[in-house]
Formats: sequence, C-alpha cells, structure tokens
Amino acid sequence: MRRLLVALAALVFLSGCSPAEQPQTGLPKIPIEVDTPKGPVKFTVDLANTDESRRVGLMFRKTMGEDEGMLFDFRKEQYASFWMKNTVLPLDMLFIKADGTISTIAENAVPYSEVPVPSSEPVQAVLEINGGRARALGIEAGAKVHAKIFGNGP
Repeated sequence: MRRLLVALAALVFLSGCSPAEQPQTGLPKIPIEVDTPKGPVKFTVDLANTDESRRVGLMFRKTMGEDEGMLFDFRKEQYASFWMKNTVLPLDMLFIKADGTISTIAENAVPYSEVPVPSSEPVQAVLEINGGRARALGIEAGAKVHAKIFGNGP
C-alpha cells in the first residue's frame, strides 16, 4: 500500500511539471535583419515553421535576449491571429508579408492575455520580439525584414 501511495504522489508531482509547461527548445536559429531609420538591426531568432512549434511559440519562456525573438513562418500568406496565453514576456508582434514588408505591428502584447491579436491582412510570417523593442529601434510598418524565408535574407 505504501508503494502505491508513493507512486501516486510521484505521478501527481510529475504531472505538475509536464513538458508542455516548459519553453520549447531545439528550434532552428536563423539570422534576420530589420531595416530601421538608423540602419539594419540584426536578430537571431528561433524559427517556428511547424504546426506544433507555432502553437507553442514563446509560451513559458521567462527571458529573451535584446536581439532575440521568434519568427513564425506560415509558408504562404494568410490571416494570422495570436494570443498571449501562457506567455510570460510582453511582446511586440510584427506581421510580415511574403516580400518581407512589415504590414502592422502590435506593440507590448499583454502577458497571459487570451484576447486575439490579429493581422490586418494576409501575412506570411510574424516576428515576436521583446515588448517595446520595435519602438525603441524605430521599426515601423512598411519597413523590410530580411530573411531567407522572404528570399532577401542574410
């Protein structure tokens, strides 16, 4: 009986630490550049290009470097909508058309919010960076993002 109770307690403990509650790792890292009024800014981003990697996104990540982020590649233009469920960090979301042009920017998305943050038109990708970073760098709609997925990248 004691073994059964110990096994049940271990199961309860482990279920509270499920892999689904950990930030995802192992995604490809790619270089990108974003045009700003002061010149291009380089980022190294995780590439989320599968259904599962896009679903998890930056959930549960507690830190992110100043020039890091995640690029969600849908491989073709489509309407996109994001939320911040289980996302600890405030994020700027840059919605990007297939030619690398930034369509719109949603600044400082609120952590844990389940309110949808939609694109205003079909986009191929979304770049998530630390909240406030787009404004600090002067990144605006109409600027270009350079990446291999847009055929213009480093």
